[in-house]
Amino acid sequence: MKNYFLSLLGIALLATAPSVLHAQQKYVLDTKIALPGEGGYDYLSIDKANNRLYVSHGTAVNVVDIATNKVVGIIDGMQGVHGIAIVNKLNRGFISDGRGDAAIAFDLKTFAKIATIPLSNKGADAIIYDPASDKVLVFNGDSKNASIVDPKGLKQIGTIILGGAPEFAVADGKGKIYNNLEDKNSLDVIDAKTLKVIKNYPLAPCGGPTGIALDDKNHRLFTGCRENKGLSVVDAVSGKVITTLPIGAGVDAVEYDAETKLVIVSNGDATTTIIKQLSADKYEVVQTLATQNRAKTLALDKVTHKIYLSVGVRGTANSFTVLVYKLQ
Repeated sequence: MKNYFLSLLGIALLATAPSVLHAQQKYVLDTKIALPGEGGYDYLSIDKANNRLYVSHGTAVNVVDIATNKVVGIIDGMQGVHGIAIVNKLNRGFISDGRGDAAIAFDLKTFAKIATIPLSNKGADAIIYDPASDKVLVFNGDSKNASIVDPKGLKQIGTIILGGAPEFAVADGKGKIYNNLEDKNSLDVIDAKTLKVIKNYPLAPCGGPTGIALDDKNHRLFTGCRENKGLSVVDAVSGKVITTLPIGAGVDAVEYDAETKLVIVSNGDATTTIIKQLSADKYEVVQTLATQNRAKTLALDKVTHKIYLSVGVRGTANSFTVLVYKLQ
């Protein structure tokens, strides 16, 4: 009889284990970092090697020390900033200047601009560094292609035809780059050696794919979809859409934390959707985090697990802020 009751207790504990786990992984507001200046905003990027957060902001990039949450620099004088890519081995960062049709190289220690790299393509938006090819890729929405930039020679050396308007991209560092095509509801796979598109995956029921993140261990891609307000889980090898989960409206960025097994999706409707990865093919929404209207882009610190979202209030002076959330 005693063993029977112990068995029942064990079953009960196993049944409640996910709830306990979810309660331990709740995001709460940690702090707010006020940033100077006005204007629009887009991507954020973390340089963990130097403990810096880079925040795009109109014609400039604000630099924050994430150990102290203090503003430590600014890179300005551009025409319309979008994204920031980090190349630590060269001590260089690269900024996509959409209105200037250029990539701006800067020093990671001093934040001084090193070079303005003209791009032959229009509409520079997302930007990433791919360690496998040792190239910086600038994804151009207007031209529907990607500019290939040599981070050492500081010049454009080629163009990748994408077949649609690109949004976010992610590299696995081993030879593949994945890029969402917002107007085609599909995803390109780029070979890092040839720097050409080798596959295109349809993403239905996903409509208007934007943010993308990668679980390299399980070969899973996470794509945020604006039109159907969903987060699609995609097999990176076959292109099969495994499942789609509900998220908020106006999604932009997606991050994946391999340690906590959380997929984090920032939405423009003042929510961030937190999704738990239970296995490679099973997922569950565990939290709808209340943020602020139009806090739609984010960066994840994969060491502290904190998330950073930039936001401002249109028409309100000195309202630009980074919202910082931590796991409780």
